[in-house]
Amino acid sequence: MNIFIVEDDYKLKEELSIFLSSYGYSCKTSDDFKNIVSDILNSNASLVLLDINLPYFDGYYICREIRKVSNIPIIVVTSRNTDMDELMSMNLGADDFVTKPYNTQILLARINAVLKRTEKKEGATELKYKGLTVYPTKSMVSFDEKSVDLTKNELNILSILLKNQGNIVSRNDLMDELWQSDEFVDDNTLTVNVNRLRKKLEEIGATGYVKTKRGQGYML
Repeated sequence: MNIFIVEDDYKLKEELSIFLSSYGYSCKTSDDFKNIVSDILNSNASLVLLDINLPYFDGYYICREIRKVSNIPIIVVTSRNTDMDELMSMNLGADDFVTKPYNTQILLARINAVLKRTEKKEGATELKYKGLTVYPTKSMVSFDEKSVDLTKNELNILSILLKNQGNIVSRNDLMDELWQSDEFVDDNTLTVNVNRLRKKLEEIGATGYVKTKRGQGYML
């Protein structure tokens, strides 16, 4: 599998490339930070390791631009370690957030976990419920001949609720399913994603599908 490393620290980038190569990954990089988004999209990479502090465009901009056209897994790897940095990364569609300095074995475990979740999701078939059709491999939902693209988090939330249709899914269970550990996600992150999902469903006429059960969670 190919991993695209977006990092302007040459020494760190080389060390990381050598480390990941020793575990069978093929690493790609680029020093053309002005055109880094197109380089990533044209790389056929399986995952992106993305720093935030970069020349020309910061990691937030890059993550946002990638998510407009691709669901390639993104792990933000940065020395910026505030809750706001993590929250913003997740809200823009990042799959995980790792702070520097990091333990290389832990980073490797995070990479493996994200890739495993992605492979599992790509093998999923269409999900249907009361006129809604969810296409996991296209990250899209349709209703009444209208469709809208979903971010990775929005797709995961809807898919989990569909698989548990008729039953309440607690906020903690949703966070565990989405990000494996609520240590890296707070309640506000989930609320933002659920509200965005509702708004997109309403845009295609699917109103009132995601119901809030106060103090309990969400359900369809």
